[in-house]
Amino acid sequence: MGSNTRLRAWPRRGVPRSALRWTAAVIVAVLCASLAVAGTMGAVRYISTFWLYRGFAAPRLPHSVTVHHRIVTVIPATVQQITVTSPALGGWPDPVDVVLPPGYAAHPKQRYPVLYLLHGVPGDPSNFINVGGVQNVEAELVAEGKMQPFILVMPTGSRSWLVDEEWVNSIQPDNDWDTFVARYLVDYIDARYRTIADGAGRGIAGLSEGGYGALNIGLHHPGEFRLLESWSGYMKADDLPALFNHSQALLQYNSPADTVWGVAPQLLADGTYIWFYCGTHDYLNSQNTAFAADLATLGIPHQYFTWPGSHNWKLWRALLPEALITASEVLGHG
Repeated sequence: MGSNTRLRAWPRRGVPRSALRWTAAVIVAVLCASLAVAGTMGAVRYISTFWLYRGFAAPRLPHSVTVHHRIVTVIPATVQQITVTSPALGGWPDPVDVVLPPGYAAHPKQRYPVLYLLHGVPGDPSNFINVGGVQNVEAELVAEGKMQPFILVMPTGSRSWLVDEEWVNSIQPDNDWDTFVARYLVDYIDARYRTIADGAGRGIAGLSEGGYGALNIGLHHPGEFRLLESWSGYMKADDLPALFNHSQALLQYNSPADTVWGVAPQLLADGTYIWFYCGTHDYLNSQNTAFAADLATLGIPHQYFTWPGSHNWKLWRALLPEALITASEVLGHG
């Protein structure tokens, strides 16, 4: 083949440019959609995780703690989920979280006091587990010898996460949350677990709405609980029409600031102790301060203090160990 011979140019049989542009557009769209889906899923996971733990790290239990230069193994608590039905709620199967203390299974003859914990709104019992890590706090404190073990019981205070029931007996039928907690839940827990089945071995506590509920229920059933704890709770009932229908009698009956005066003699006779606090920047500060003054006037044993912070889990997490230690000191032990 000579040097002047040229290679033959064969005609191209490729894909038309319009088709190439269309294919490229589809690929870009798919990639963008994939990234959008991945981004959405990531955002959903982030929001879900943030809501689950309220922005805190997931609770972790240390393997051991140091006590007086001695390494002590931390025995984990046991978390159970049960349901409790009652006529107070029209047979509604209320979800309840139960924390059995370290050593519960290993000591079959031992009986334990019980601390009932009431959540706020919006919220549910899992907040104490996932955000507060209450099961791990108890296990560590027990290992360190700072508290005696007790059972923790956390009921659900509403049939829907969006419905505010205030832990009260409302005007609606089959909506007696106060009665459910103080009578049916207590009876169920006493029958199922090895509890100290009297008021000396029971406490009730809660945060925000749950703190209000703990005081309200405790004052409605004097002698049922030796200890009442309110973490950033309030002392005056909110005038919610669905619960009270603007009834001044119901609002007064469901306001601890009002009811404490009538039950003070029985609280004193039963040795009831009230422990409560509020953040320094909490709008409920004035109600708490006034309630502390009332308790002082009535001579009811109590402790009230403010702590730097506002109305959130940062404050409640910080003071959770103190709340459990106080319950351990006040409640009777088997």
